[in-house]
Amino acid sequence: MILFLFEFLQCLGIKVPAAFFYFSTRMILAAITSLLFVIVLGPLFIKKLYEWKIGQTIRSVAEVPLLAELHGKKKDTPTMGGILVLAGIGAALVLWMDLRSVFTLILLLTMVVLGFLGGIDDYLKLRLKNSKGLPARKKMLVQVVFSSLLALYLLCPPVQSVLGGKEWFSPPSAKEQVVVPRPGMRAEIKVKELSTEEYATRFYLPFFKDPLFLLPNVLAFFLIVFVITGSSNAVNLTDGLDGLAAGCLVMVSLVLGLFAFLSNHIDLARYLNILYIENSGEIAVYLFAMAGACLGFLWYNGYPAQVFMGDTGSLALGGLLGVSAILLRREAVLAIAGAIFVAEAMSVILQVLSYRYRNKKRIFLCAPLHHHFEYKGWPETKVVIRFWIISLLFAMMAVASLKFQ
Repeated sequence: MILFLFEFLQCLGIKVPAAFFYFSTRMILAAITSLLFVIVLGPLFIKKLYEWKIGQTIRSVAEVPLLAELHGKKKDTPTMGGILVLAGIGAALVLWMDLRSVFTLILLLTMVVLGFLGGIDDYLKLRLKNSKGLPARKKMLVQVVFSSLLALYLLCPPVQSVLGGKEWFSPPSAKEQVVVPRPGMRAEIKVKELSTEEYATRFYLPFFKDPLFLLPNVLAFFLIVFVITGSSNAVNLTDGLDGLAAGCLVMVSLVLGLFAFLSNHIDLARYLNILYIENSGEIAVYLFAMAGACLGFLWYNGYPAQVFMGDTGSLALGGLLGVSAILLRREAVLAIAGAIFVAEAMSVILQVLSYRYRNKKRIFLCAPLHHHFEYKGWPETKVVIRFWIISLLFAMMAVASLKFQ
């Protein structure tokens, strides 16, 4: 919105500082905007949640006796705080992002669809007695359908040609730069323009310069669906202790935001041997807005939490990380930087499989993983801080992969 205003002022002959058009400036301003939005409006929002009696439900003593005892004091703490986080990100998006960019529209649509899905789930848990919200299969179905539509857009030229007639839905543009050494002469740089289909089928691994392989369209389709759906649910599973998910989200979104910023600069992309993706700076602006909003949410979500994120926030924010990783072709970087999310999801999968196929034997005392350590006697704050430290360590490893390749 502000970009439109500045462009209008320039048309009138009014001088506007060029810095406001730089991605780096807008990234910082977006983070500050979302951070202040959440902190300033937090008290009013939490007060309204109390008035509407939107309180957190706790698993019963019959299901998990020790967990019910540990978390009993959290009962009736307001939930659906994800609405505040998403609103903060939305405010930054409207103010600082280019609303004509296809990346802006994809990220906005992801936030709306998955945020609405999580909101329905939270609402059913709160309003229907003994309800566990939407059935897992229905939630998974919506996530799979949405990610499948995005995959079709990226992989199918007919879909791109239908939507590409309008400027706002023009497919992403990427370029592959190859430095060819020539003995006794200056190295030659070969630039290859990639079609959207070619761009979407490349699979990169951290610490390797070139794409590991080109995926067949069918495998690329399933990878997109898996990453978005898996990321959304992994963050949802991690959101079980005060500040745990929000703190990890800050680190992962900053890492992906850095990759998005570097991928948008053709010279830096060539120097670092990464794919150049035109206008991926808009993804960086969005991810920095997410980091700012999650950091602001920590102001109220840190122990003892005054508000919880709920599925409204966790499903949407996890899905946004997955979509960003897909658009940047950095799925493996997401797996490294988001190692805590991966570990939490894997702990639940392994626990369920073990219980079902090993005669009801469990691997962990309780799943997801953070509850296992609570059962071992770790205080909640110790679990959260140690998981943050591990998350920071893996985030630094993900950033280090830019140079060690």
